[in-house]
Amino acid sequence: MSAFVDFAQLHAKAGDGGAGCVSFRREAHVAKGGPDGGDGGRGGSVWIVADHNQASLLGFRDHPFRRATDGQHGTSKRQHGSGGKDSVVTVPVGTTVYSREGELLIDLTGPGDRWLAAEGGLGGQGNARFLSNKRRAPAFAEQGEVGQESWYNLELKLQADVALIGFPNVGKSTLIARVSAARPKIANYPFTTLVPNLGVVRVGARSARPSDATEFVMADIPGLIEGAAEGRGLGHDFLRHVERARVLCVLLDLSELAPLEPPDQLAVLLGELGDYQADLLDRPRVVVGSKGDVAAHELDGVLTISSITGEGIDALVHQLTGLVVEARRAEVATLEHQVVVHRPLPDEITVVKSGDQEWTVDGRPAIRAVRFQDLTDDEALAEIVRRLRTLGVDRMLTRAGVRDGDVVNIGPLSFEWWRDEVGAGLDRGDHHRATRRERLARHGRLDLGGPDDDA
Repeated sequence: MSAFVDFAQLHAKAGDGGAGCVSFRREAHVAKGGPDGGDGGRGGSVWIVADHNQASLLGFRDHPFRRATDGQHGTSKRQHGSGGKDSVVTVPVGTTVYSREGELLIDLTGPGDRWLAAEGGLGGQGNARFLSNKRRAPAFAEQGEVGQESWYNLELKLQADVALIGFPNVGKSTLIARVSAARPKIANYPFTTLVPNLGVVRVGARSARPSDATEFVMADIPGLIEGAAEGRGLGHDFLRHVERARVLCVLLDLSELAPLEPPDQLAVLLGELGDYQADLLDRPRVVVGSKGDVAAHELDGVLTISSITGEGIDALVHQLTGLVVEARRAEVATLEHQVVVHRPLPDEITVVKSGDQEWTVDGRPAIRAVRFQDLTDDEALAEIVRRLRTLGVDRMLTRAGVRDGDVVNIGPLSFEWWRDEVGAGLDRGDHHRATRRERLARHGRLDLGGPDDDA
């Protein structure tokens, strides 16, 4: 079973926030101690972090689930619950993250880059937080927020200095075994290599000045065939590992068993690279004739090598080293990589008509505004109204076309919308005998606006 996996799935589940506490101070000789409920702790988040010590996505193949811990509930005496522990998910450098629908979300190109895959839920505020001059004994608290949960597709694109490209059985694996310590599977039949192999090539390591030594990573890309850019022969799975290579080394089979003449092989390979990603043709590349020990063809101006006898190997390594060094100098900004922390954009509030005379308000800020433990408490409903008005939900509903009597759903809360000359209220029959403040919350209806609001 192969130990290299370049495609996997991840299920990230952040921790839920702890609930706020409803509590009142009760001590001897203290008749009215007031509210002292503590806040709930925030749930842990799930972070994806690029780590150069990871080589593949093997760890996700049989265990795609990653969990952060929940926050603890608040308690009396203003004791806040502890926060949940984050889950740090390490992936190889060069991992791209996609949504289940195929949308590219983030590309972790440098070691240490971080992306927030699932944000932990906020802890609920205890009733002590809602104490004010007008509200002396709040008997409500917030419920903890549910942590985010999502499935993602992970893809790994190798970051090699040199990518070996050629038809199946052209000698790529033999070459990488000759110039590095890599030991890929080698056999005399097509598609011996089914996953990329990496090898580290050291040049000048035995010189008197070790600082003069150069190392570069060579990738043995599985053989390409005509139509690879269109997915034939797992072409897309193989070609994506070429995208980030600094230098391309194109091997042409010179033996009499080659499927095509060497010039035709070159034309097909370059055509497939260009069809897959046009700028690959602009990369520095070396064209090499392989299997020189059994060559039946000759190519003028092309270096001929034999990984069996060693013919031309030193010259090839020297040429590749020069191109790699030049490419690295041109990427000074990339080499001086600074860790980047990526966070998803904040959720926007949306208003959607979900049925006949029914509307749904979605978006994390709006749902956070209504996360109270007791939605029947008049003071809690008044606080919900204040928050929703601050977020502009009343204006958004008006502009969307909400009418009197329509049902509005926001998370676990449902209420009826009313608006007339007197003001927006909960029950039109109550307008003549109830003040605006009294009409804020009653019978499952809320007052979110008045005639002075934007229409």
